[in-house]
Amino acid sequence: MKKLLLILSLGIVLVSVLSFAASDFFSSMTKVDYIDGTKTLKFTTKLNTSHIAQAVKIDPATAGFEAEVKKYVNNNVDIAINGAAKELTFTGSQVNGESVWVYYEANGISDISSLKIRNSILIGQFPKQVNIVNITYKGTLKTLNFQKGKETAEVTF
Repeated sequence: MKKLLLILSLGIVLVSVLSFAASDFFSSMTKVDYIDGTKTLKFTTKLNTSHIAQAVKIDPATAGFEAEVKKYVNNNVDIAINGAAKELTFTGSQVNGESVWVYYEANGISDISSLKIRNSILIGQFPKQVNIVNITYKGTLKTLNFQKGKETAEVTF
C-alpha cells in the first residue's frame, strides 16, 4: 500500500512539474540608470526574441527588425519626470540568441523627484506578461512591476 501511495504521489508531482514546464513565461527586464554627468536617464530592456518578433511581425534576422522594434518601444513606453512628459530617444537594439536588448534614453534631466512610467511592452500580445523595471537614481534603487491592467506606475525619490 505504501508503494502504491508513493507511486501515485510521484506521478502527481511529475504531472505538475511537466505541466509547469510546458507553459511559456512572459517577461521583460528593464534597467534604468541616471547618469549625473550627462543628465541622462538610460534604459536597457531585455526581451525574449521570439516574443518581440511575434509582436512586431518581422523576423529578427531581417534588416527592418530594428526599425520595427523602435516603433514598438515608442508606442509602448512613456515617461513623465516631475509631472512633465519626456521624450525617449531610441539608441539601438541588439539580437543575441534568445534575447533582444533595446536601448533608449531621456536627456536633459537635472533632478528627479517623481518618475512615472507607462510600460505596456508585450502585454497586448501576452496577457500574462510581466515587465520589471529597476531604477537607480543617485544611489537609490526602486523596482516597478507592470502587467495587464497595471501598465502605469510611479516612484518618488
